[in-house]
Amino acid sequence: MSYDAAFRFQQALDPSALTTLAGGLNVLIRAIDECRRNQIDAERDPAVLLLARHLGNLAAENRPPQTELRLACVEAVGAAERTPILVTLARRGVDYDSAAKATFHKEGRKAMTRLAKALGLQRGQFELRSNMAGIACSGEITIHSADLYIQFDLGCMGPGHEVMFRSCEGLKDYVGGRNHFASVAELIEPTRLADRIRRDLNLPQPDVAATQLFA
Repeated sequence: MSYDAAFRFQQALDPSALTTLAGGLNVLIRAIDECRRNQIDAERDPAVLLLARHLGNLAAENRPPQTELRLACVEAVGAAERTPILVTLARRGVDYDSAAKATFHKEGRKAMTRLAKALGLQRGQFELRSNMAGIACSGEITIHSADLYIQFDLGCMGPGHEVMFRSCEGLKDYVGGRNHFASVAELIEPTRLADRIRRDLNLPQPDVAATQLFA
């Protein structure tokens, strides 16, 4: 690959080809990196400063005013805070993101424990397993009881199919009956999802007293 020491200065003098924020930011990052490699202070480099100003112009040209943008950010913060973390992770995915994946398994185990409680499963009546799997997928969290197999993962079957549940015949049955699917949003409401699982799989209603002893 050829090295042109003057290239970033030429781009800074004529940035007309940089018409998008993404394109302008990419060129600016490369210019800063070039300064770093050549031990030049990027904060004073004329090319970096001109490219940064051009990026600012792109951000302002034909865009909403600052007050409108700030209001939109405030609304986005509020929406994010109201959205359960598992729903957010399902939307963005956790592939190749170890921190997000760890959060998925931590919060996923909590959600599946609440679902087990809503189903009337007592400690000792089921297994709760968490398989981290490889970096390219979310892995899965599984509830396995004598007659029920439920698995929660992100991305395997697509949006709206994050929770798979089916009947089974014991803790050694990993095939079971026909697969049914529910969304991560349904998992956030364990009582309603438990009712649907019992209805779809023709399971008996739980012993209320036993369910209260679960906690």
